Amino acid sequence: MLWKLLRHHLSPAQLTGFFIANLIGLTIILLGIQCYRDVIPMLSEGETFMKQNYVVATKEVSTLGGLTGHSSTFSDDEVDDLRKQSFAVNVGAFTPSQYRVTCSIGVPGVGIHLSTEMFFESVPDAFVDAPLNRWAFDAESGTVPIIIPRSYLNLYNLGFAQSRGLPKMSEALVGMLQIDIYLRGNGRTEQYRGVIAGFSNRLNTILVPEAFMAEANRRLAPMRKPQPARVIVEVSNPTDPAIGDYFALCGYQPEDDSLDAGRATYFLRLTTGIVTTIGIIISLLAVYILTLSIFLLLQKNATKLQNLLLLGYTPRRIALPYSLLTATLNLAVLLLATGGVLLGRSLYMGALKNIFPELQPTSLLPCIGVGILLVILISTFNIWLIRRYICRMYTLNQKG
Repeated sequence: MLWKLLRHHLSPAQLTGFFIANLIGLTIILLGIQCYRDVIPMLSEGETFMKQNYVVATKEVSTLGGLTGHSSTFSDDEVDDLRKQSFAVNVGAFTPSQYRVTCSIGVPGVGIHLSTEMFFESVPDAFVDAPLNRWAFDAESGTVPIIIPRSYLNLYNLGFAQSRGLPKMSEALVGMLQIDIYLRGNGRTEQYRGVIAGFSNRLNTILVPEAFMAEANRRLAPMRKPQPARVIVEVSNPTDPAIGDYFALCGYQPEDDSLDAGRATYFLRLTTGIVTTIGIIISLLAVYILTLSIFLLLQKNATKLQNLLLLGYTPRRIALPYSLLTATLNLAVLLLATGGVLLGRSLYMGALKNIFPELQPTSLLPCIGVGILLVILISTFNIWLIRRYICRMYTLNQKG
């Protein structure tokens, strides 16, 4: 009965305006977030363990420089100068192994057994975005985590295995390989067990933890100082022209497509940020429309509200119908916005699948969680304003 009394003076046009505007704004926000989550694995190329905004730089090797023995390694002064550049957030040097490395790889029960000489490098742990328990040398078991280029696996599957009639291996199967590592230097030999911690499309090297590399170099090559031939630079903005200018001036060159991949990721983040900001602005305008509509409604019903307060109705009881109206509208917006995200996602995922068949969709739960959180915040704010208005009216009646 209270609702029947208070629902007069409702403006369907204003409520419809709020509903449509909030629906558009929330849909844009959620669709932007979900699109970013779906597309970023494609641009980062599976680099789930490496920070994205980085560039691997090497020195240009010329024919004359190679003949004259000109050093292609980075000195401490060159690394320090690179750290001082405005575009550099963090700079680290690749530390090469100064000892001989031999790996023996076998698959129990399959009959595959390979043995080869190889090399190790390490970078500062700050550049490896992996849990410490996965990227740490276990001294008790002698287990060393390794990150290898994905091209190595492709080379085996498409070249060696196919020509020898051996079974091809997936990334999951590679994780089951038995890898024996033999390190030789300083008149001693050490044996360890290797575990594949991940694959890289952007790093053409075999990475081991920095602490393990430093200790192994100290024991097996105490008289040799590692000279880094490559540096890794975390940049704030991969599109900054200062990066290319500085590299050209110093004779450095980015390795592979690390700079291009960083630029693509940066542009995706920038675009997502712009789209999400537009959605937030539209949603804020929609909240303002709803708040204005409710305040006008309360103002039109001011006499009825004062009479109800005089009859003994509590401010909370009177505010309940308006609060339920707000919550119901916001819940309907969330449901329809989720449907809009599903529809929009089906459209762009179909197009992306034609270009990248291996692209896998990510979970919708984080996107829906953000929508629920936004709706709760908006509803809580509106309900607080309604109760505050009615409580102020109640206070004035008490003083009167």
